[in-house]
Amino acid sequence: EVQLVESGGGLAQSGGSLRLSCAASGFTFRWYTMSWVRQAPGKGLEWVSTIRSAGSTAYADSVKGRFTISRDNAKNTLYLQLNRLETEDTAMYYCAKDSPGGYKCDSASRCYDDVGQGTQVTVSS
Repeated sequence: EVQLVESGGGLAQSGGSLRLSCAASGFTFRWYTMSWVRQAPGKGLEWVSTIRSAGSTAYADSVKGRFTISRDNAKNTLYLQLNRLETEDTAMYYCAKDSPGGYKCDSASRCYDDVGQGTQVTVSS
């Protein structure tokens, strides 16, 4: 059974930092492209960042230069470093396992076949 367990969310001030983690199990983590997505209240699922098995990365324009995605394949863990936080970053953040035929898709039509339970990030001004 695939499990994705996020942690590290919380309350931060505008301009502050947080580090999110996602512990993965039930599949061969190092083989898969992984992503972070987020959902703000009343909005759809928004793609944030992706890291491929070989380590290449991609970011949404809204977070480029502020967020950094990384992975530790030895620990089966995905990370997202959030710097220079803005109030607009307030959302539930989810770790997701990419799959073109996945059941859950974001606003950019990227799809996932497994998504964690999420960790809340709240940024105050």
